Amino acid sequence: MSIRPWRDIARRESRQIMVGNVPVGGGAPVTVQTMTNTPTEDVRATVDQIRRCEDAGADIVRVSCPDLASTDALRQIVRAAKVPIVADIHFHYKRALEAADAGAACLRINPGNIGSSERVAEVVRAAKANGCAIRIGVNAGSLEKDLLEKYGEPCPEALVESALDHIKLLQDHDFHEYKVAVKASDVFLAVAAYQQLADAVDCPLHLGITEAGGLIGGTVKSSIGMGSLLWFGIGDTIRVSLSAEPEEEVRVGFEILKALGIRNRGVRVVSCPSCARQGFDVIRTVQTLEERLQHIRTPMSLSVLGCVVNGPGEARETDIGITGGGNGRHMVYLSGVTDHHVQDAEMVEHIVRLVEAKAAEIEARDAAAALAAE
Repeated sequence: MSIRPWRDIARRESRQIMVGNVPVGGGAPVTVQTMTNTPTEDVRATVDQIRRCEDAGADIVRVSCPDLASTDALRQIVRAAKVPIVADIHFHYKRALEAADAGAACLRINPGNIGSSERVAEVVRAAKANGCAIRIGVNAGSLEKDLLEKYGEPCPEALVESALDHIKLLQDHDFHEYKVAVKASDVFLAVAAYQQLADAVDCPLHLGITEAGGLIGGTVKSSIGMGSLLWFGIGDTIRVSLSAEPEEEVRVGFEILKALGIRNRGVRVVSCPSCARQGFDVIRTVQTLEERLQHIRTPMSLSVLGCVVNGPGEARETDIGITGGGNGRHMVYLSGVTDHHVQDAEMVEHIVRLVEAKAAEIEARDAAAALAAE
């Protein structure tokens, strides 16, 4: 137990699978996924978008493969990507076979809508031959007709039963390298389904609140739903589903993980909502700093507070802090201690330089420690 036990999260134990070179489950770090929205056959556009997602921190990227042109392009996309690529397959089992042969690290399928048992067997054989994992994707919006008739509507029990049925189809063919999602746009439904599924299986779980909405609404719903599950140790990989660019999904995903202390990447900003006491324009300053500091991957913290009411206290807990003062002269804190002052006009550039220098210092220290441990 840590010195702050109220922050401890006990992860659900699960089997581990590999998605390409990325471990999922079994105590591995919770990974962040997203999905491209470019036409897959447009290789350049798709790779450009994947590159932006990689820069944002994506661990895994999913690509839709609805037709032969898409799976033909997938081979080039997989070669160009730095992260594992998941092929999103619906209905057409041949697309799964083609995607596996093209180098996909994982196939996202519903075994129940692939077709006959023999077709499922073909997909499993292709996955085994190519070292592919499989993600079973159950969605409240596309539940099987017999389950809707049985339960009357999408409910946690229906989603879990669907997942267990699909799992059995894979297990019947001696395939065990799978993870499972039971997604819904209804936060209550999704959370309840994942809770039930977590108790019923030992495989890794892929979390998501599907069709969550736009950037603000979808972020809120995803944070409530996935945040609740992650807080109680459920979830091995996540995808934030937003009607926004995929790199925004990645950033939101990391912010959820950072808020829970599950993973840290880049600058964690602590900032006030601002009021009449502010010594500088906090809102615009934070917006600018978040944009300017997106390239920082080293975990560190920055507090941006408009006045001295809470500024010094927050600065004591962060690597770098700025607190608004009078006459455009603001206090800068380093490692929680007042260090120097900066004028308003130079503040943003000054903070960016401090953060970059601190990141370089941390990276050098970590590299030296790693070298000493060898």
